[in-house]
Amino acid sequence: MQKVDLTAKADIGLVGLAVMGENLVLNMESHGFTVAVYNRTVEKVNSFVNGRGKGKKVIGTSSIEELVASLKTPRKIMLMVKAGKPVDDFIELLIPHLEKGDIIIDGGNSHFPDTIRRTKYVEEKGFLYIGTGVSGGEEGALKGPSIMPGGSPAAWPFVKPIFQSIAAKVEDGSPCCDWVGQDGAGHFVKMVHNGIEYGDMQLICEAYQIMKDYVGLNYDEMYNVFKEWNEGELDSYLIEITRDILAYKDEDGSPLVEKILDTAGQKGTGKWTVLASLDVGAPLTLIGEAVYGRTLSALKDERVEASKVLNGPKPKFAGDKKQFIEDLRQALYASKIVSYAQGYVLMRYAAKEYEWNLNNGGIALMWRGGCIIRSIFLAKIKEAFDKMPDLSNLLLDPFFKEKIESSQESWRRVVAAAVTNGIWIPALSTALNYFDGFRNGRLPANLLQAQRDYFGAHTYERVDKPRGQFFHTNWTGRGGSTASTTYNV
Repeated sequence: MQKVDLTAKADIGLVGLAVMGENLVLNMESHGFTVAVYNRTVEKVNSFVNGRGKGKKVIGTSSIEELVASLKTPRKIMLMVKAGKPVDDFIELLIPHLEKGDIIIDGGNSHFPDTIRRTKYVEEKGFLYIGTGVSGGEEGALKGPSIMPGGSPAAWPFVKPIFQSIAAKVEDGSPCCDWVGQDGAGHFVKMVHNGIEYGDMQLICEAYQIMKDYVGLNYDEMYNVFKEWNEGELDSYLIEITRDILAYKDEDGSPLVEKILDTAGQKGTGKWTVLASLDVGAPLTLIGEAVYGRTLSALKDERVEASKVLNGPKPKFAGDKKQFIEDLRQALYASKIVSYAQGYVLMRYAAKEYEWNLNNGGIALMWRGGCIIRSIFLAKIKEAFDKMPDLSNLLLDPFFKEKIESSQESWRRVVAAAVTNGIWIPALSTALNYFDGFRNGRLPANLLQAQRDYFGAHTYERVDKPRGQFFHTNWTGRGGSTASTTYNV
């Protein structure tokens, strides 16, 4: 254990030396900051300071008291522990040793309502609180993640130099980190990032399945397709790693991905995103399908049994493969636009609900580097919101409007071919359905409202009357004139 030198105090403390914690410490240290570290299992501290942290400006501590004593004021202590109760436990352990104005930072994947609650609680005690999303995985934590902080605004100036130094940078040197908003805003934006990540991954997986099971491409051919896609407007981290995965061979020379069991895991952030969309009334259909796609994949035994008794069409491709792959590229791009459009609508609704002032262009910038959904595509989103900060939907931006409209024919051909040939495409198809619903000035919800009024006297509005006036019809002649109360999400 390195002895704590109270004359050379640390710039920041970090609790939790798992993969992300260790790499963030090394990132901070490499940018000139002295970091004090603590882990509940003290052996991890010893192992780290005598291993990867040896000879570096890292102060190992064996207790919370020692950690707090090793820090410059106002103290900044970052928790990189499992979301949920461990965060609350460490807050309680820290509070007795802090002074007014000290800052607790939660860098884990906490649910944003917990961050709202914790911010209020910590501020009431006289301290400051930050809940920050950190994206980029192990490599991002070490070399430059995307960082999305929110919480107590007064805390931002004290952590800004550290966070913006260690964050990923885009071409002009701008850091992929800026203040997101009050209380739970940072963790909310990280949650939406993860939801969009679910959608992107599902879309790519559907494109892969179409290539493999319908078009009949082999793995070398699919590798070349993704390699080409990554050199164009689909250039992104997820396309890049998909290319690499498809080329990776097992010991026997066969594609390793073919030997991986087709049951997908999840940690909950996708589910949280969908639940949040239901709470604020945002139609997050694509991410919802991506989440349900993972849950369906988990029913492996049931699906295998069903495959023995349930029949469908056998995929049979006829046509120009090169043209169809181009159609698929355009369908993937158009669906990706829908996914981000829905994500930004959710953030807009949430900002109104929770009284956050979100900088949508700034969020796109934060996502352009370091994080899992980083892509050149995000530069266009930033441009869209820079031109029109109050843009209600990305589909209405001239660039995205032109792109999605020019992709329509290809998109529809791909969805039609997949459905006709029994290929499972929940995300690609729901993206197209959202586009068709959003561009339709009159949906059949008029009949739905009539049905609701018929069986439950739930009332309806009329096209020939001002919005906000509600009517009830005695459809059968047997009901009365009493109507139910109106409830709208």
